[in-house]
Amino acid sequence: MRSVKSLLAAGAATLISSVAFAADMPIAAPPPMYAPPAPPADFGGWYLRGDVGMTNQRAKSIEGAVAPGFTKTTEGLGFDSATLFDLGVGYRFNNWFRGDVIGQYRGRANLHGSDNVIGPGFVGVNNYSGSKSEWVVMANAYVDLGTWWCITPFIGAGVGGSYNKISGFRDDGVSYSPGLNNSVAYFADNGKWNLAWAAHAGLAYKVNPGFTVELAYSYMNLGDAAPGNYRLFDNSASGPSTIKIKELTSHDVKLGVRWDLNSPPAYMPPLVTKG
Repeated sequence: MRSVKSLLAAGAATLISSVAFAADMPIAAPPPMYAPPAPPADFGGWYLRGDVGMTNQRAKSIEGAVAPGFTKTTEGLGFDSATLFDLGVGYRFNNWFRGDVIGQYRGRANLHGSDNVIGPGFVGVNNYSGSKSEWVVMANAYVDLGTWWCITPFIGAGVGGSYNKISGFRDDGVSYSPGLNNSVAYFADNGKWNLAWAAHAGLAYKVNPGFTVELAYSYMNLGDAAPGNYRLFDNSASGPSTIKIKELTSHDVKLGVRWDLNSPPAYMPPLVTKG
């Protein structure tokens, strides 16, 4: 009986000493509070771009020498659609403004159209055929209009130069003066540089911080074009061409990609260590 009482007394003493020791211990500090992620900083950086698309091209008029007293009207002047490809390099200055320089090849587009010529005792028609292609170098600037669900609408404008080449141009003429006459004129291939400008609009989708896909529309004004020297089918005449194709324009639809070369780093919360 005495041993049981001694055991109970020893246990009670141990419990009391443990409680007293715990009361003397300092209270542990609460875990550190992490600040919420900071908003993304305004950043810039270089990027590469590439586009592929289709052209929808027109010409304002086709001009040639007309004798005094004669009138000329143009019918059905235009071009078939063609593919385009471009590559470029650009720089994003901040979250809403960027610019790039591109080199673009616009594939061969077949030309069609005719001139009706009427004069004293003369009625005739010139049926034109051939193709054109362009090399374009252009500097562009864009304004991004905000982002919703990872989609960013944008607008832009560009200015540069376009090398417009006319190939395989041919003039098939039929006239009555009186009497029916036929003639065919062949023209050498010819190209020249022109001032070019463009207006852009589109949507960009950011797949990840370094890769963006674009769907865009561009209105292009490419200047004028002209074939080279002419030669009649029977070699009865030859010389410099008087034909000019005025104000080539195009409504382009493009699918493009952009690769950011130095995308912004992801936000990392600060590491807190106990001192």
